[in-house]
Amino acid sequence: MSNDAESSFIVAMRVRPLLGKELDNKCKSVIKVVDEKVVCILDPTKVQEKEDYLRRDRSREKQFAFDHAFDTNTSQDSVYRHAGAPIIMAVLGGYNASVFAYGATGAGKTFTMLGDMQNPGLMVRVVAALFDRMRSDSEHKFNVVMSYLEVYNENIKDLLTPTGQYLELREDSTRGVTVAGITEYAVTSVEQTMELLHRGNTNRSVEPTKRNETSSRSHAVLQIVVEQEAKTANTKKQVVVSKLSLIDLAGSERASATENRGQRLLEGANINRSLLALANCINALATDSKPSKLVKGKKPIAKYVPYRDSKLTRLLKDSFGGNTRTAMIANVSPSHVEFEETFSACVRVKINESGPYVIAIDLFAEV
Repeated sequence: MSNDAESSFIVAMRVRPLLGKELDNKCKSVIKVVDEKVVCILDPTKVQEKEDYLRRDRSREKQFAFDHAFDTNTSQDSVYRHAGAPIIMAVLGGYNASVFAYGATGAGKTFTMLGDMQNPGLMVRVVAALFDRMRSDSEHKFNVVMSYLEVYNENIKDLLTPTGQYLELREDSTRGVTVAGITEYAVTSVEQTMELLHRGNTNRSVEPTKRNETSSRSHAVLQIVVEQEAKTANTKKQVVVSKLSLIDLAGSERASATENRGQRLLEGANINRSLLALANCINALATDSKPSKLVKGKKPIAKYVPYRDSKLTRLLKDSFGGNTRTAMIANVSPSHVEFEETFSACVRVKINESGPYVIAIDLFAEV
């Protein structure tokens, strides 16, 4: 559908395998991946042994097209090659870029982004590839700075230096959106970056829920700023600065399904609110960018993108949309019990008449 090296958006879907408890409950798979591009979501009533007479003549089967569709057998390396590798080239080319995984709670987002010791995820592989590329570049010298934070209940917390205090966002004329007081580390190797990433993950807000025993209760954002300067002698010093944001989003939640109460319910509401704000921003960026009709004697009205609706979208304002590169990976469960969550998390991809992608997110939010 697109040339990944040139496309500003890479949109992918990943289907996780059925879990042990789902197999024990005799859950059936309702997802089929066709030609590594198309995802077919089957009608859950058709795969169950018990027939639904009320829906006999109606079908809820849906099809969605993606740049890439990963089935349950897809390796972490394959996900990186299709969704992560093009982002590396963009960052070293001077573009701001972001990679994020989203979907319902328990859909496999954290495994896609972080992975485990045997199967490292996108965060680990992208960082490793970034340093490999910089090491092999003999024409430039690089300076790399990283920070790691979480957005918890619409508050920003530093994961590398947890003080219990909330941090504020600031607008900088040269650096763009910054986090006041965030700890930034100058890193020179993959090992140093991974040690900091592991330290930050131990400080992340994780709590058990009915749907997920290790449910992330916050959005984790790893930001890497790369400064590159040519080694050749020049009368004018030129430094190219780019920012890479790697985001592990918390999962969208239905209160009726998770049966959360008290603090967990509040966390779920804030998670859904920020995910809805993210969806609204992407949808606004995805719609036709032509200006409003010109009224005689007046300038056309600029398109409004609601970045300030949440801390997450404001933080990522300069990392998606405009002249940036973004990879989005929707993670879903194949279980027929999760049909509504799977359908809600799907991204519909269309081709605009002028060529670039127009995307829209169907993202459930129960606020």
